[in-house]
Amino acid sequence: MVTQNGTRRSLDEVHGTVDVRQRNPLRRLFAFLGPAYLVSVGYMDPGNWATDLEGGAHFGPALLWVLLMSNLMAVLLQTLSARLGVVTGYDLAQACRAEYSRPINTVLWLLTEVAIAATDLAEVLGTIIALKLLFGLDMLIGCLITAFDTFLLLYIQKLGIRKIEGVILGLVATIGLCFLLQILLARPDPVALAVGFVPSLPPGSLFVAIGILGATVMPHNLYLHSALVQSRRIGPDLASKAAACRFNLIDSALALNAAFFVNAAILIVSSSVFHERGIAVEGIEKAHELLPEFLQFRIPYLGPAAPLLFGIALLCAGQSSTLTGTLAGQIVMEGYLHLRIAPWLRRLITRLLALVPAVVVIAVVGESSTQGLLVLSQVILSLQLSFAVVPLIHFTSNRRNMGVFTNPWWVQALAWMTAAVIVGLNAHLVLDNVTDWISQAAESGLSVGPLPLSWLVAASLYMVVAAVAGLLLWVTIKPWVQPSPAWKPPAPDLTLDWAGALRPRPIHAIGVALEHSPVDVEILNRALGLARPGETRFVVLHVSDTPMTGVYGDDTADRHTESDRHYLEDVVSSLGVLGYEARSALLFGTDRAGRLVAELKRSPVDLLVVGSHGHGMVRDLLLGQTVDSLRHGLSIPMLIARPGPEMPVKA
Repeated sequence: MVTQNGTRRSLDEVHGTVDVRQRNPLRRLFAFLGPAYLVSVGYMDPGNWATDLEGGAHFGPALLWVLLMSNLMAVLLQTLSARLGVVTGYDLAQACRAEYSRPINTVLWLLTEVAIAATDLAEVLGTIIALKLLFGLDMLIGCLITAFDTFLLLYIQKLGIRKIEGVILGLVATIGLCFLLQILLARPDPVALAVGFVPSLPPGSLFVAIGILGATVMPHNLYLHSALVQSRRIGPDLASKAAACRFNLIDSALALNAAFFVNAAILIVSSSVFHERGIAVEGIEKAHELLPEFLQFRIPYLGPAAPLLFGIALLCAGQSSTLTGTLAGQIVMEGYLHLRIAPWLRRLITRLLALVPAVVVIAVVGESSTQGLLVLSQVILSLQLSFAVVPLIHFTSNRRNMGVFTNPWWVQALAWMTAAVIVGLNAHLVLDNVTDWISQAAESGLSVGPLPLSWLVAASLYMVVAAVAGLLLWVTIKPWVQPSPAWKPPAPDLTLDWAGALRPRPIHAIGVALEHSPVDVEILNRALGLARPGETRFVVLHVSDTPMTGVYGDDTADRHTESDRHYLEDVVSSLGVLGYEARSALLFGTDRAGRLVAELKRSPVDLLVVGSHGHGMVRDLLLGQTVDSLRHGLSIPMLIARPGPEMPVKA
């Protein structure tokens, strides 16, 4: 629904659909719980698995404090995101559109779409790897399966927001249970785990620590959370908004701490199983292969169960993240562009953007390339993360829009410190990867003309990094140097001055597209129901689309076209008997819709009445479908007549 100021309510189909007006405090809390659990799955996707496994295998539990710090940052940022949605009624994408110029918003939208595609790439790879680990499927076959799971997830999306939250909660619980059992199998040293929460950086661990942070705080979650909280029916008064903010804080704390448990469990299992035995594991598949071997010495009869639990958890992580990625994509497109497309098309585009590089790299380089793709997806997320965090802090610290809910000074200080850490560490991660790519290009010894390939790669990458840094600088300072006016609150409904807006429009000319079939009776009767004798004229149209018309066009003169011509003359004569002015237009060609559109643009009418053709979906795909092409080609109203009684045949 479009509001009075032109802003569509975020996730309009589920906006305000969950009633939170409960007298019992526990029931009211339960009504609010849910949005953060959808968000939390982004904090335990396969990208997180890759960094947690590597951190645990190389450095033991020493980086647990990095996970804890990342989780605290995530709780803070997700709380700010929820407050933005509750207080202003805007999601983060809509807020960016209201604050920044169109060119800046276009670039921000493109960056966000790339980040969502990168997130989906990690989810696709996780699902593909899980299918291989559980069922031994070839990865290319796994790619095909992940292309079709899109439609299952879209079906779940139609069930309503509470059903989606229930499905996600079930998947999260499955992941948590699998890793709880694996921790019990691994039997970690409690003292070593406690020491892991003391901040320290073992030699060579900085890069992995940055990777853990970059994989933990994900940009699309901030867009998602600011929209999902608006699915609750919250009153416009300050007390209702304050209560909603409190309950959403509890929701975020519970859900994100569950995500922290999963990430910590992955790192702990990796530490206990691999680090203690000096095994350097890089990659999800390798960890799966070695789990039973190195758990066998602890619990011989349960060791083989570990890889099964590992694979199930990975499959759940990939599927749950996929569903929330779809919602985030819808929010971003509608918020930045005010553009809504069919959910299946939106999901299909995003999935193809993720599948194409996965299929190409797996087919060309081999299945061992999946770990590199996972790292690449996290680097792309690192580039975009700052463009979500910085505007979020600006918007929630702006008294013009937040009023009494503006971030206090100490929250602003914590938020900007968090942003500085995220920007700095992610910049470090990006620059390290850029340096690696340039080194790899130099080692290849290739050249493009007189220039070494490494020079071209370096110039291209540094130009991209410089452009991104310049954009981030402007996004950061713009709300201070050129503040925008206060946003208009989205109205729940569109209200018009109906007395002044309603103006009857008489129908003077009706076009009737006939099919030379029994359905024409219903088409003509529908048209006659809207006509007035002596005031309405008819244009009776038919497209003769025989093989001969495709060759000779308007010069066709065969038996079929003569039959069509006499048919139209008979219809015109019958309308004349009823007191209506009518003329016929026999058109020729195989492009029925195109010929009708051209004729009606040359001789306009006020209304077009057509048949529905009566095709099923498959026949429409095979034989063509006229109605949709007419709807897109013409700017006049159309009436679609369904098949009715058969046409009486003359004796």
